[in-house]
Amino acid sequence: MKYDFESIIDRKGHDAWAIDDLYDDPTPPKEGWSVIPMWVADMSFATCPTITEAMAERVKHPCFGYFRTSDEYWNSIIDWHTKRNGVTGLERKHLGYENGVLGGVMAAVNALSARGDSILVHSPTYIGFTGCLENNGYNIVLSELKLDENNIYRMDYEDMEKKIKENNIHVCVFCSPHNPSGRVWEKEELEKAMAIFEKHHVYVVSDEIWSDLIRPGYKHIPTQLVSEYARMHTIAQYATTKTFNLAGLIGSYHIVYSKYLRDRIDKEGSLSHYNDINVFSQHALIGAYKPEGHEWVDELNQVLASNIDTMKAFLEGYGFKMTLPQGTYLLYVDATDYCEKHHISIDDLQKKMWDYGVSTQDGRPFHGSCHIRINVAIPPALLKEACDRLEKYVLEK
Repeated sequence: MKYDFESIIDRKGHDAWAIDDLYDDPTPPKEGWSVIPMWVADMSFATCPTITEAMAERVKHPCFGYFRTSDEYWNSIIDWHTKRNGVTGLERKHLGYENGVLGGVMAAVNALSARGDSILVHSPTYIGFTGCLENNGYNIVLSELKLDENNIYRMDYEDMEKKIKENNIHVCVFCSPHNPSGRVWEKEELEKAMAIFEKHHVYVVSDEIWSDLIRPGYKHIPTQLVSEYARMHTIAQYATTKTFNLAGLIGSYHIVYSKYLRDRIDKEGSLSHYNDINVFSQHALIGAYKPEGHEWVDELNQVLASNIDTMKAFLEGYGFKMTLPQGTYLLYVDATDYCEKHHISIDDLQKKMWDYGVSTQDGRPFHGSCHIRINVAIPPALLKEACDRLEKYVLEK
C-alpha cells in the first residue's frame, strides 16, 4: 500500500480522548496491561499526509487573525461529492458550515420543530442523537431495525408509518450509513422510506458523516439523490472528521437544496454567534479532499474491511452474533448467547475485557440489551494483540 496503516502510534499524552481518558480511569486495567482503544469512534491511524502538509504550509505564515472562508474550501467540497458520490448540480449556495455534525443536526431539528415534538429515529440508535434530542426537549420515537433472513438490518416501513401517524411526526433524524449497525442503505430502501416521508410530509435530517467509510463492493447513496422530495426536504450533514480522523480540529458542513430550509437553518445555526470555521480546519479539509485523499480513503477502506473480517470471525468462534458492517469501522456485537452460556452479565464481560486493556463500548446506550460496540480502526497488529488477549485471558468456548 502507498499509505501507512500499520505503524502503532503512541497516542498517550497527545490529547487523545480515546486513550488519555482511559488511563485516568479510577479502576485501570490490571498492572502491566496497556490500553487498546476500541471504544469511541476515532481511528488509531495517522491521517492523510496532504492534510498535515496543508496545515504546516499555513503555519509558516505567522498571522492568525479573522479570515474569510476561501473559495477553495467550498470548491473542494463540491469536487469531493461530485467525484465520490456522483452528485450533480451542487453549488456554493447549497453549502453551509457547522462546528459539528450533531450541532448541525440540532440546528436543523430546532428550525423544523418545537420543543416537545416527537422525532422519529431508528433503533439501535447513535447515542449522540439520543443525548442531543433529549437535552433539547424532544420526544424520541424509536422505530426498530429488523434483522432479515440473511442477518441484515432492514427498516420496518410499516412500523415507521405507524409511528409517524400515531405521534404526529414531521421530522426524522436519519443515519446513512447507519451507526451502529453499519448498514449502507440501498437506493430502493431509501426510496421506500422517502415515499413514506413524502406521504406524511416528514422532513429528514440525514447524518451522512460515515459516507466515505464504505466496505469495498458497496456504494453510499446520498439521501438527497433518490427523489425530488428527498432533494428538497432533506438536510444532509457531512464532515471530514470521521473519514480522516480530524475530530479534534472541529468542523462539518451541510448540503441543503431548499432555500427555505437554508434560510431557517442558517438563522438557527447563527444564534450562538460562535459557529465559524477555524483556519486550520479549513486548510485540513482542502488537504483532505485532494486526489491523494481519495487514494488514502480507498486504501483505508480495504484495511477496515480486513480488520472487520478478522474480528468478526474471531468473535463468532466464541458464539457472539453480529451483522457484517457494510460501512463504518464498527462492529455491533450481540453478546446475549455468550453471556447466557457462561452465566455472566454484560457488565462482567466488559469488565474482564477492560482488566486486560481491551477497551470496548457498552452497547446498551445504543438500545442493545446485551450488546458491545467495537471499533476496529486500529493497526492490524494491534487488532491481533486484542484478539490474543481475549483468547488467552477473557473468553471461554
